[in-house]
Amino acid sequence: MTSNKSIAISLGLLSALFFAITFVFNRLMSVEGGFWIWSASLRFFWMLPLLLILVLFRKNLKQLLTEMKKKPWQWMLWSTIGFGVFYALLTFAAAYAPSWLVASTWQITIIAGMLMSPIINKTNFKKTISFQALIFSLIILLGVIIMQISHAKSIAINELLLGIVPVLIAAFAYPLGNRKMMQITGEKLNAMQRTLGMTMASIPFWMLLSVYGMTINELPNEPQVYQTLIVAICSGIVATVLFFMATNRVQKDEKALASVEATQSVEVIFALIGEILILKISLPDTYSVLGIILVMIGMVLHSLKKEKETAKIV
Repeated sequence: MTSNKSIAISLGLLSALFFAITFVFNRLMSVEGGFWIWSASLRFFWMLPLLLILVLFRKNLKQLLTEMKKKPWQWMLWSTIGFGVFYALLTFAAAYAPSWLVASTWQITIIAGMLMSPIINKTNFKKTISFQALIFSLIILLGVIIMQISHAKSIAINELLLGIVPVLIAAFAYPLGNRKMMQITGEKLNAMQRTLGMTMASIPFWMLLSVYGMTINELPNEPQVYQTLIVAICSGIVATVLFFMATNRVQKDEKALASVEATQSVEVIFALIGEILILKISLPDTYSVLGIILVMIGMVLHSLKKEKETAKIV
């Protein structure tokens, strides 16, 4: 189990690198005048044909469609929450906060996943979450709070809320959708199939959102079209598949699963480096750096902690 957990954590770290591209490019598109609806929806419109080609090449499409036909409404519901609500809110927040700050606030998803686990799996909280894991997550939360306090000094309160609240909701939506889909599919589908299935099931949401964008006369600009393609490949496909591979490996061990989700904290560092290189931002102040360090410490403690017990998903 330790070896399996180590591999899962390594995959999680690698996925964090590609996920960070999302935060940087969403901020870039916002700064360049791109409307958030197209930053979100175009990514999934690009992902659909790309994933379809990959799954067809591996001759796994028929199996996926068979599984989706068994519970179509559940696929649509949890995919809309796990992909639609989650990503739409992240792109919205990018208009009001720098990418590294959105990425750091996003780490609340670690705590969100832990808190929802007993409810989703109908298990006792004490049996699902260890006291140590909770403490490590609270360290991450403290780091996020310190960074937000620092950021609040330079912007109006309404902008601060618009940059925080959507990310907090997204932080709960993603693990909720991901974990419910793991319950529905079990070990029947691989990571690539599940990613394609959730993308397909969330398309109605993206179509409705796009129609709304057109009705208010907000259309995508040319750079935004190409930039969403980059995000679709790096984050939507590579990062998502890697993360699903990681969570699939430890889906029957709730505590190991929490550690894998904790690896996403590294997105903060990757996003900060990317924004410095691409958007030429200045370095964060002392408080922000302290917050980043606390987030990283919490992640490392999560990853290095060896669990003595496991909790199986019902």
